[in-house]
Amino acid sequence: MAVAEEAAEGGGGDLERRVMEAVKASEERGDPPLARAVEVGRCVQEKGLGFPSPELGHVLVSNLCFSHNMPSLWKLLDQAMASRLIAPLHALALLTPRVIPNRRAEPEAYRLYLELLSRYALSPLSIEVGSCRDKIIKSVDDALQLSHAYGVHQMDFGHMVVLSILSVITSLIDCTLEDCGLQLTFRYKHGDFYADEGHQVMDIDVRGSSDEKRNKHREQLRRTNVLLAIEVVEKITSNKRAKLFLRLIYLNMPEKFNGLLERLQFIESHKSASQALLSANHILDSLSANVQKAMDWEYQLNKHQLLGVMVDAGPSSYLSCNSSGASRAACWISFDMFMENAMDGRQLHTVSAIEILTELTKSLKVINQASWQETFQALWISSLRLIQRDREPLEGPIPHLDARLCMLLSIVPLSIVPLVKEEYEMPSLISKGITRSYGNGAEENNLASRKHGLVSSLQVLGLFSGLLLPPPSVVNAANSAASKAAAFVSNLKTGCVGNMLHLIVEACIARNLIDTSAYFWPGYVVPSAPSKDSLLVQESPWTTFMEGAPLNGSLKNALMVTPATSVVELEKLYNIALNGSEEEKSAAAKILCGASLVRGWNIQEHVVHIVIKLLSPSVPPNPSVSGSGSHLIGHMPMLSAILFGVSCGDIVHILSLFGMEHCMAGRGGPVRSELTLDCLLLMRNSRIALQNSSAVGRMDGITDPRHSTPSQPVYIDSFPKLRAWYFQNQACIASTLSGLCNKNPVHQVANKILKMIYRKMTKAGTVSGNPSSTSSNTISGSPVNTTEDAHQRPTFPAWEFLEAVPFVLEAVLTACAHGRLSSRDLTTGLRDLVDFLPASLATIISYFSAEITRGIWKPVQMNGTDWPSPAGNLLSVESEIKEILASAGIHIASCYPRGMPPMLPLPMAALVSLTITFKLDKSLEYTHSILGQALENCATGSSWPSMPIIGALWTQKVRRWHDFIVLSCSRSPFTRDKDAVAQLIRSCFSSFLGPSITEGSHFSANRGIHGLLGQAMADQGLRLPIAPGFLYLRTCRTFHDTNFVTEVILKLVLELANKLGNEWACSGPARLRSGRLSLAAAVSRVQEVAMLGATLLCIAGGVLLVQVLYEESLPTLLLSAGEEKLVGAGPASNILEGYVMAYMLILSGAFVWGIGNTSPAYTSVYSSRRARVIGIHMDFVAAVMEGNISVGCDPATWKAYVSCFVGLLVSFVPTWVPEVKQGTLHKLASGLRGWHEYDLALSLLERGGPAAMDALVESVL
Repeated sequence: MAVAEEAAEGGGGDLERRVMEAVKASEERGDPPLARAVEVGRCVQEKGLGFPSPELGHVLVSNLCFSHNMPSLWKLLDQAMASRLIAPLHALALLTPRVIPNRRAEPEAYRLYLELLSRYALSPLSIEVGSCRDKIIKSVDDALQLSHAYGVHQMDFGHMVVLSILSVITSLIDCTLEDCGLQLTFRYKHGDFYADEGHQVMDIDVRGSSDEKRNKHREQLRRTNVLLAIEVVEKITSNKRAKLFLRLIYLNMPEKFNGLLERLQFIESHKSASQALLSANHILDSLSANVQKAMDWEYQLNKHQLLGVMVDAGPSSYLSCNSSGASRAACWISFDMFMENAMDGRQLHTVSAIEILTELTKSLKVINQASWQETFQALWISSLRLIQRDREPLEGPIPHLDARLCMLLSIVPLSIVPLVKEEYEMPSLISKGITRSYGNGAEENNLASRKHGLVSSLQVLGLFSGLLLPPPSVVNAANSAASKAAAFVSNLKTGCVGNMLHLIVEACIARNLIDTSAYFWPGYVVPSAPSKDSLLVQESPWTTFMEGAPLNGSLKNALMVTPATSVVELEKLYNIALNGSEEEKSAAAKILCGASLVRGWNIQEHVVHIVIKLLSPSVPPNPSVSGSGSHLIGHMPMLSAILFGVSCGDIVHILSLFGMEHCMAGRGGPVRSELTLDCLLLMRNSRIALQNSSAVGRMDGITDPRHSTPSQPVYIDSFPKLRAWYFQNQACIASTLSGLCNKNPVHQVANKILKMIYRKMTKAGTVSGNPSSTSSNTISGSPVNTTEDAHQRPTFPAWEFLEAVPFVLEAVLTACAHGRLSSRDLTTGLRDLVDFLPASLATIISYFSAEITRGIWKPVQMNGTDWPSPAGNLLSVESEIKEILASAGIHIASCYPRGMPPMLPLPMAALVSLTITFKLDKSLEYTHSILGQALENCATGSSWPSMPIIGALWTQKVRRWHDFIVLSCSRSPFTRDKDAVAQLIRSCFSSFLGPSITEGSHFSANRGIHGLLGQAMADQGLRLPIAPGFLYLRTCRTFHDTNFVTEVILKLVLELANKLGNEWACSGPARLRSGRLSLAAAVSRVQEVAMLGATLLCIAGGVLLVQVLYEESLPTLLLSAGEEKLVGAGPASNILEGYVMAYMLILSGAFVWGIGNTSPAYTSVYSSRRARVIGIHMDFVAAVMEGNISVGCDPATWKAYVSCFVGLLVSFVPTWVPEVKQGTLHKLASGLRGWHEYDLALSLLERGGPAAMDALVESVL
């Protein structure tokens, strides 16, 4: 910009004329710099301008560069900056683009610029809001091109200050590197924004000297300027304010901060090529350390207060995971609870267990401030414990071992994949830091790569021999994995002894998490004594299949029981299932649903996707070729085989773990009362939309062309018959039926069905659909003709049949209730209905469940005459249930008074009678899994105590299922009994924390994870005591009042924190305190309490209950007047209560929302509500801090709660802070400063995003 233009912009040439005249006059008088500054200031005042004056800054700098480049003018500029006639930062910004491009030609000016920069770069800057400030902001922005360089659309004061410092630092580094002869490769360099205004001589101190002497002096000046520039940068970055400004950029503009890190790493790698850089090595190290400290800075609570001593963000003392024993394992309890909870096949996750576990791993790693090795090690150990708890499952209709193995060998490795991949996608400079030469051991450990941490965690697993013992059914697979490693290492063909580690390693190798170098780990290959079996080399049936052998009976059977080993084998099966003959399609589908799906752990995700893909075969390019019917007709053999194959309990469970069960909507699998078809379709379509738009889903990364094909949403309107049946069925469930009418087509079908099933009934006569109706409402119209062909069946479509089933059920139930139909005939008719159309079983269950919930049917006596009697073992089953619950610390009253006959509501009696008519046949396994869950759901919906009767009847039928049935029945009391729920929750805390808090002993071998979940639930029969955590996980979704659960958990958490606080603060001589609880131990135990409380709460109610906790439960608790305040609470207890509430709140949010950016699917289900919920709670806290709301809790509790909540927020989940309104953040920060928590207030604001930078800089300056 020309001088005239700048002068015009700065207030016109009149000011410049007056200023220069005053300068000239002062020089002639020989005035000192201060007097000259006074004269210049008078000129500004005469123009009616304020200070600091942007106009004066323009005049001085524009004349200095380069019209009047005299020493006196430099001194005047210095004095004007010191006197605040001009803003120092403004003057430096104007000098930077003028001096830096000319530093080689004018080393004297560059030296003086560096001196001014060293002196004034971070000087206090106080400019009142107004036109003067706006002019300075615009001038600095224009001079340094900040908006263009850093992409800031609206430059404010805070951004101007922070970005000016960064701009000057990077510019000086670039100058130094160029002056050292190094070729810069950065994307943005100082020369890109600063125009070289040409060489103009600035003759300062060397007039009258010879040219040679002058040139030598200037060359020496150039060399020293190189070092001086780095010294100035180091001095600037060592300043506390500069560190704060750099940290603001690091947190809120990481891509711009990465440019600075890039330069520092460039220096580190090239300094050996420059003698000048080598000579300044200590300065460069100090510079790097300053920048690293800016990145690593953490707030510190006031250490003069007890709270500041307890809450230390440093990793060495903050969390109990850094201790040993049970406390260390307790840090990772959420891993164990999530995995065990996922083993309940009755629930359905809306996203896959892989995504949930990935987010949980991130959260626990941050919360526990652990290294990646520690995190992965805890993850593996938790999954191994999952296997050991059910090594030999109780015999029953629903096995779980395969689902547990799927969790360990498929879900866990796949959850690690995005974590390792994420490291390579992160900005490498920020993720890896600058240099590790000055970092301590903990920092270096935290900076270690994730892949290295994974490898280390696997190597350490070898020490846990007890956990690595494979279940009996997995021994051969483990030995095969070990033998594979031995053959790779030394080409040995003998057998080897394998364990679960070998299977884990193979699973990780299959996902490219590690490589085959793991085979060479010490002790990994353990040869076994040769045996005849080990010397026999059996060819895999998959080799035979790949060589082209036909899928005949023997090969098909072998492939069904042998897992595939590669995706290539699966691809061949996939093509056969789509394009083979009818026999081949069926065989290929059965093979895919066999061992490859259940135990093909290394490729399980591929099998799952192929199976799901086959259920929706694409429409052929030329539909006319396939005929007039649906293209699905040609795939019926394949579809039938897949639907039947995936219907068994464990496969359904495995599909649910992969988040694929919603893709099976309408397949006829287990019916969940809380799910509807439209809900499943909505889940499926939402998932497909996310996958098609972003392809970020966990399984979408598989390199398979079939998976990259966009899927289309499915709507119920596309299937008119399905839609008609579905809404008809929903209407029948929603309200009672009003009888039959012969004019209604659906009712006509119901009459025909009743005629069909009536042939099996021994009772003759007509059956009325409505006991109060006349003959016009009769179902059959006339008695059944007994000579009619018994095998004759109606021929109407299945959809019409299903539509009429509810009316048939209402008719037969009504007839039975009024004595016109015997219970035996009712059961026979229902069974005949199911045999004719098995799909009607789902309608029977849903209708009976609705009728049971309505509670309008009278109970019937289960006396052995009309209905089957449980009397033979009812009392023993009830006694066993009470014994199981008592072993877990829950005591309940008897359900049935002595002498009273057992009774059930009529629909429940009919349903249980129907269930016991099915034989225990392998082909009916899916039926038993449906019926068992249906009975439990119906019993849950009924106010009548039904489960002991149901259990007694089923234990009579299947004695070998006795333990499984009784254990399942023990879950029933928690449905309606709040006292039992409260006892269960208290028992969970007692078993996890041990008796230490109440009994005074702080060491217990039975506490922690083993105390909460047990070590083996089913080793050689039912073993007592039953772990309370297991009961909680299997019953929490049936709790009638989840808000009550929140209240109980919060009350227990506060009660335990209060006891710990009182115990730590116990009075007495110091010599008598040796056995008391230390402060560190008290804080550690409080964290365990909060960890368990948050985990129990999240599992019981998920994201909705956490939302209630933030918005209602915790604010209400803080606002309460403290009527239920625990007796004897002292200051330490009050502080611990506030701390534990804050800790539990942060944990609960982190568990359901994640700690940062999540996948689109996870965000849509969980994290999307986070900003709103956090904002509401923060508004509440800010309102209290401002005095607009009064809390009823102790002031110490409130202060501890707020300080800890904000401290944990900025330490563990800083990504939540920018989602809070800026006004709320400012109110909170102001309140914290009032408590003298300046660092905490600062840390809160600096994480508020770019929008908070202006307010933060204002508060600092």
